[in-house]
Amino acid sequence: MRIFSGFWVVAVLCATPQASGEPAFRINSHFDLPSEISISGETRARYEVLNGQFRANGTGDDQLLLFRTLIHAKWDTGPVTLGFELQDSRTYQGDSGTPLSNSITNPLDFLQAYVKFDDLKLDAIPDWKADLKLGRQTVSVGSKRHIERVDFANVIKSYTGAYLTAHHSDKSEFHAFLVVPTARFPNQSDELFDNVLSGDEEQWGRQIWALHYRRANAFESLASDIWLELFAYGLEEEDTDTFQTPDRSYFEPGFRIFRKPKVGQWDIDLDAALRTGTRYATSAATDTQSLSVSAEMVFLALGFTFQTRWSPRFAFEYYYASGDDDPNDLSFDQHERLFGSRRSDLNNTSIHGPLTPANLNAPGFRMEIKPSERLDARLYYHAAHLASKKDSWVIAKLRDPTGQSGSFIGHTIDARARYWIIPDSLRAEVGASFFIHGEFAKTAPSAPDADQTFFSYAQLTFAF
Repeated sequence: MRIFSGFWVVAVLCATPQASGEPAFRINSHFDLPSEISISGETRARYEVLNGQFRANGTGDDQLLLFRTLIHAKWDTGPVTLGFELQDSRTYQGDSGTPLSNSITNPLDFLQAYVKFDDLKLDAIPDWKADLKLGRQTVSVGSKRHIERVDFANVIKSYTGAYLTAHHSDKSEFHAFLVVPTARFPNQSDELFDNVLSGDEEQWGRQIWALHYRRANAFESLASDIWLELFAYGLEEEDTDTFQTPDRSYFEPGFRIFRKPKVGQWDIDLDAALRTGTRYATSAATDTQSLSVSAEMVFLALGFTFQTRWSPRFAFEYYYASGDDDPNDLSFDQHERLFGSRRSDLNNTSIHGPLTPANLNAPGFRMEIKPSERLDARLYYHAAHLASKKDSWVIAKLRDPTGQSGSFIGHTIDARARYWIIPDSLRAEVGASFFIHGEFAKTAPSAPDADQTFFSYAQLTFAF
């Protein structure tokens, strides 16, 4: 029995007509639950196809059928809220060449189990109120490039610890948290393909902390609705009996200037961070050579939304994440992605996703349209290069330490379209990605024979 797969629920709802103007189906209203009890969630089915491999030694084509169901229950007593969220993520139709991992498959487990203290008054700081969440939870802040509750991925990451969110009367925010990531199980190939049930566990040897301030209307004299963000993130790791790490000790300060896209105005997203610290080259217990870390990332988007039919938005984008110029020295200069997003900025992911913000130099552009309240679509392009031609192309697991394979990864084109079949309830989404392999993707040691990769998917999501 496919517990919580949600496929049959979606199929039935697709065939169920809805009267014009009828509110979306919600468990609370349908079953007339008490006001202090809230139960919500979603169930999603997606089918993916990939033709042409780009990963090291890849051969043949690939397909995958994915199901994800989330059920979130909350009991709001007033000053305190208790919350529990179940996640069930399963896959089918994969084969030995499918890049399956516990970020794609994670059968039934608790995604969240927390207690939240709401609207705490900060007497020492007027006009501020705070929420404090304790326990297992998901975390998203600001641009979500540094830590995110993912959406497209079949498995959502969770963390355990304390998360304080403070809100000012002028809409400014302050975020502070200290958490450990949750290790997702199963993590062995045969168990992943069989969707074996196995409880997730906290990685107590890895601590993530952050201080993140978001200032609303920070540049009123220049333009309205511009946010300024100042932040510092940190990661501390040590080996445990069950989990080996590179013993990373990172400190990452940065800033962001952001103006949300809006019809008839320009928008901006400038996000930059500098990472320092130490780490080992690998997670092996025998690796005890400490490397100094010096890495940086910059994302820039400049766009404009036209006040015409379909509200088209055009934007120039640039993503840079440093690479390691010399694999033989005692420094590690690659800005590896840790807990943040990559799909929103770079490419459709899952069994595809050739680009990630690590050793990347990728200028590009984006086009978005919104023909109606039900329908939206986007397309974006990147000319992807390695920031350092001697460092690895991380997702493909390809590297040429000599640098003779060049730095051009290739041209990537990604698109998606979404349509609300039943507004705020049932949404259909289709997407496609076309990756034309560049010099490095073709000639690096262990590179596959394909000259291009095509990925497509179709999914249905039902929110309840």
